[in-house]
Amino acid sequence: MATPQPAAPAAVKILVAGGFGVGKTTLVGAVSEVAPLRTEEYLTRAGIGVDDLDGIDQKETTTVALDFGRITIGPELVVYLFGTPGQERFWFMWNDLVNGALGGVVIADTRRLETSFASIDFFEGRRIPFVVAINCFHGVNTRTPQEIRAALDLDPQVPMLIGDVRERAFGRDVLLALVDHLLALAAAPAV
Repeated sequence: MATPQPAAPAAVKILVAGGFGVGKTTLVGAVSEVAPLRTEEYLTRAGIGVDDLDGIDQKETTTVALDFGRITIGPELVVYLFGTPGQERFWFMWNDLVNGALGGVVIADTRRLETSFASIDFFEGRRIPFVVAINCFHGVNTRTPQEIRAALDLDPQVPMLIGDVRERAFGRDVLLALVDHLLALAAAPAV
């Protein structure tokens, strides 16, 4: 008599998006239980005039395909995180990465909010629920939550959190906010 095999855990896919240099790779690395898969490459002269380093002039590497991390919730549930490349020349990959995603996280930098517009439009256009994580580099945030929400033209029901993506606790809070948002949408009456 064969020993029954345990059921494979359910998999949940979450996409982490945002502009170039906002902290996507950092967030995935902060919350992943395994060493994240990263496709980081050094910035080269080829990017001069193509990649906008305004406000992030210390940046030396960039994601050229994706970041991948995993969080095991329990024997029945595993969360897979897919970080998108932020440079416009790699956006074509977002269409493949989004397949099967339950929801998304948009990371924004208050110094360069406009770099997150494309990510917000991407999720809204595909009707994929998302939350916004405002990454306060070095603990600095010069805008109020109301100013940020207005600048990003966020729907009032889209959760927005402000913190430092390097901190595991903030990353956890962002992912929990996404789960709460997904559950609220699932419980809402159909219109």
